[in-house]
Amino acid sequence: MTTWPESQGAATSLETVDMTINVGPQHPATHGVFRMVLTVDGELVKDCEPYIGYLHRGLEKLTENADYRQAMGWWDRTDYLAGMCCEGAYVMAVEKLAEIEVPERAEYIRVLMMELSRINSHFMFLGAFGADVGSFGTSFTYGWRERERIYDLFEEVAGNRMFPTYFKVGGVTMDLPENFEARCRDILSSVRQGLEDFDGLLTGNEVFVERCRDLNPITTEQAIAWGFTGPMLRATGLGWDIRKAEPYSIYERLNFDIPTGKQGDVFDRYWVRLSEMYQSARIIEQCLDEIPSGRVLNPDLPKTLRINEGELYLPTEGTKGEYGVYLMARGGTNAYRAKLRSPSFSNLSALRDLVVGNYVADAIIILGSLDIVLGEVDK
Repeated sequence: MTTWPESQGAATSLETVDMTINVGPQHPATHGVFRMVLTVDGELVKDCEPYIGYLHRGLEKLTENADYRQAMGWWDRTDYLAGMCCEGAYVMAVEKLAEIEVPERAEYIRVLMMELSRINSHFMFLGAFGADVGSFGTSFTYGWRERERIYDLFEEVAGNRMFPTYFKVGGVTMDLPENFEARCRDILSSVRQGLEDFDGLLTGNEVFVERCRDLNPITTEQAIAWGFTGPMLRATGLGWDIRKAEPYSIYERLNFDIPTGKQGDVFDRYWVRLSEMYQSARIIEQCLDEIPSGRVLNPDLPKTLRINEGELYLPTEGTKGEYGVYLMARGGTNAYRAKLRSPSFSNLSALRDLVVGNYVADAIIILGSLDIVLGEVDK
């Protein structure tokens, strides 16, 4: 006969043992080759140890050991979901350091490509994050449907889909195809329909909203202390966007809004990225309306690019936040020093503070809301 302690009047105390759960590095919820080790007490996360470096390729030293033009091909492999945004940051840094002018038409083309890349990257976030929360394959299907259309357009323009290496010091490698405007406007129409589909699938889904609303709210002060930029910072209510605050290229000529959240929770991080895609579509339409004719590459470029003494840091608004390029020149054809300021790395650095005290299931959603890309973290 089983005798329960209560029947004996004895005080009961259950001793629990903390468990360690390895998530990754090969796991769909880690969004790449990333590993986090969770220490849990039941379902509650007591500690989190992130492990990175699985995708390290030595971007900065590779850049220092190749000439300015050769190094360009490695930069679109950092944020591989938005390669042309990375290309744009690097070539603009080189051009500013070397005092090279870029034809106006090339500037418009660059902004077009960078905003298409932003939309492309955010569709990846919507698809993956929806799956993290519980939409399973439906959100992925919606996201990849639109991404494929954008990738097809990239292939028509640059000859490559994921790593186009289309930007070039002094402009772009080739002009747009004749049917580009019609194709681009058709894709924008499809993008808007895709966003409406996501609005219905996720924003209008009571389960999704309940899972994300009020989960892991952060203040603007906390975000700044952790080094957050981009959608993570704007979700707290601060409308800081480098395209507006420190305009580069032709962004100061364009009209667009900066979506912000209210309390910096997981839902606000999702909503800000969704809203940004509508603004990117606005920017693209303005570029199509206003793009001038003319050259797409500076005709006075030297055969061998040499830069004398100088250094600079060029911040740009990447898809994850402030994507900054630091270059130092000491003469010659190579950068003496190169450094990438990775927004994903800064966002990921706060992971322990964000997930400790939450449930394991919520830790996966919180990680997904950071929208990291490991090529940019590991460099």
